[in-house]
Amino acid sequence: MSKEQLEKLISEKIEAALKSEDTPKKFFITANGRGVTDGGDLYNAVLHEVLDVVKIALVDIISELSAVSEKSAASVQTAKQSAKK
Repeated sequence: MSKEQLEKLISEKIEAALKSEDTPKKFFITANGRGVTDGGDLYNAVLHEVLDVVKIALVDIISELSAVSEKSAASVQTAKQSAKK
């Protein structure tokens, strides 16, 4: 699976999870003292920025794990071939 396909899959899963669950009602104060509740523009912007960071991290983690797994599988195959000789 390419990095672009993986990114698309993770994005779709995050969006589906957001739509399927009611997010908890939250209220927090921003650095400038504004109160923000969920569903507002600022809350949604923060939520999507955080999810974008999570998506990037997940894509990188899964890509690295996939690369390690492929290297491991290749070394096992090489070892099997060497043992057969």
